[in-house]
Amino acid sequence: MIDITLQNFEAELVEASLQQPVLLDIWAPWCGPCKALGPTLEKLETAYGGRFLLAKLNSDEQPEIAGQLSQAFGVRSIPFCVLFNQGQPVDGFVGALPESEIRQFLDKHVPSEDALESDADVAEAEALLADGGDIDAALAKLQEAVAIDPANDAARIDYLKLLLTEAAFDPARTAQARAAFEPVASKTMLDARYAAIEHWLKACESAPRARPIAELDTAIAANKRDFDARFERAQTLFAQGQYTGAMDELLEILMRDKSWNQELARKTYVAILELMTRPAAKGDAGAAAAKGTLELTGKAAAAPAADPVLDQYRRKLSMALF
Repeated sequence: MIDITLQNFEAELVEASLQQPVLLDIWAPWCGPCKALGPTLEKLETAYGGRFLLAKLNSDEQPEIAGQLSQAFGVRSIPFCVLFNQGQPVDGFVGALPESEIRQFLDKHVPSEDALESDADVAEAEALLADGGDIDAALAKLQEAVAIDPANDAARIDYLKLLLTEAAFDPARTAQARAAFEPVASKTMLDARYAAIEHWLKACESAPRARPIAELDTAIAANKRDFDARFERAQTLFAQGQYTGAMDELLEILMRDKSWNQELARKTYVAILELMTRPAAKGDAGAAAAKGTLELTGKAAAAPAADPVLDQYRRKLSMALF
């Protein structure tokens, strides 16, 4: 537990919440309910075993912070608790609630023990890949992360991406990827990451049956509108990780027939762009600020560096379609 001031607000509350949720208890020495709530919160911090941090703010000593939070959430009384996550105040409650109700509140936002264990396996996999490229050990860690917490989409997507990257060298990985993908196949309609994975998986599955590149080149040279051959060539390049080459072939289809095969060329192109897009690092500030965003420190998040290749191929797609 830490006392929050204007001086440590950024480091001990905002930045700390990038790593794990922080529950801020806004209280005052003269407030009876505050004195009743405090011990319950301290007990829960211990009971949750580090899955969230407890911070306290004396509203009499820090009226600027307390006032902004109260105004943001439309609250006029204390005790008032605000949960910070990923650098933002995301939820809160007012009053000395019973322990059972506080647990219900925390469980909406605080990761489960399984989720923490799963995230730890993901971190170990990343370290293995960074240190020496131990692919098999990293895959084992990611597979374990998914098994521990099947709802951990980040772990599953990392697992699928690594499997499909390795499928270019070991076709058996494709079948493993299909097995790992099936439980989340329904998410492709709502999650662009899974939609992109599905296109990549289909490319890897079709690549072993594809005609040799030289034969496809001959077919395309004989008929520039042989879209089946062009798409087959794009799928082969896609499966091999040659993203720009695959997109070049898909562009040739799009420039001649945007709606070919129910827009399959466009959808595959968009999937490759998604796979090439670097995911935001954990803790990066989002573009949209939630209600309750504070600007006490005035720090602006640095924009991620642009990828010139990615930007170029986005422009090419826009020109082909419009």
